[in-house]
Amino acid sequence: MLTTYMKQTFIAGPCAMESPELLDTVAAKLVEINQKLGTDIIFKASFDKANRTSIKSFRGPGIDRGLQMLGDIKAKYGLRVTTDIHEAWQAQPAGMVCDVLQIPAFLCRQTDLLVAAAKTRCVVNIKKAQFLSGQDMRYPVEKAREAGAKEVWLTERGNMMGYNNLVVDFRNIPQMLEIVDNVIMDCTHCVQQPGGANGKTGGDRRYVPMMAEAAKAFGATGFFLEVHPDPDRGLSDAANMLELDKLEGLMARLVKSEESDLPVKV
Repeated sequence: MLTTYMKQTFIAGPCAMESPELLDTVAAKLVEINQKLGTDIIFKASFDKANRTSIKSFRGPGIDRGLQMLGDIKAKYGLRVTTDIHEAWQAQPAGMVCDVLQIPAFLCRQTDLLVAAAKTRCVVNIKKAQFLSGQDMRYPVEKAREAGAKEVWLTERGNMMGYNNLVVDFRNIPQMLEIVDNVIMDCTHCVQQPGGANGKTGGDRRYVPMMAEAAKAFGATGFFLEVHPDPDRGLSDAANMLELDKLEGLMARLVKSEESDLPVKV
C-alpha cells in the first residue's frame, strides 16, 4: 500500500458578505498568505445567512448580488471560492461560480439539497450536524456520491451538549476519514455559543488556534477559519471569527513542516 501526503485544505473568509470592500480586504490578505506559505486558500463568504437566531439579524445581499460579488473575487484575485446553499434551487446558479458548494450542518440530511449540489459537479463539502456522530456522516456522503458528486468532503464543527454550547469530540475526525479523504475542521464555528447572546450567537475566539492544532493532531486534512479585520464589528458570527491579522501566524504553525502531516493511504 503506497503512502503519500495530502496537502492541507484551507478555507477562509468573512462569515457574511457585508460589503464588496470587506471581501476585497480579506481576499487581498489571503493572496498575500498564499504567496508566503505556498498554500491555496479557498475564499468563503455567505450570500444569505438563512439560519440566523433572530429574524432581525443581518442575512446578506442575496443570491444574485452575492454570486456576482464572489465571481468578482475569483476573477480579480484568482482564488477558488465557496459558499453555502440552503435550498436545492440555489445549487445550479451557485455551482456556475463556485468551486466548492458547502452544505450547512443543520441541512446535511436534506436529500434534495445534497442531490442538487452533487449534480453541479462541484466539490461538495458537507458539514456534520451538531446532532450527528462522525460515523453517521456516511449516509449524507452516500447520497451525494450516488447523485454523481465527483468529490465529497466532510467538515467537523462540534456537537450540541446542553444549552447554548458546543463540544468537539475529535474522534469524529478519524471516523470521518474512513468515509472520505478530506476532513476539514471548522475552527471558528466550533467555538460558537448558539443563540447564547440575547438573540445572537455568541462564542469565544480565544480557543480557535487550540481547536485547529488539536484537530491536526487527530488527522484533520483541512481547516476552515472565518476571519474579519474587525470581528467585533462583524454582522454575523462576530464573537467567534478570528482577527484577519492573526490568520497567517496560525496557518504558518499548521503548515510548518510537511513531515508533521499525518500520512494518507492511497
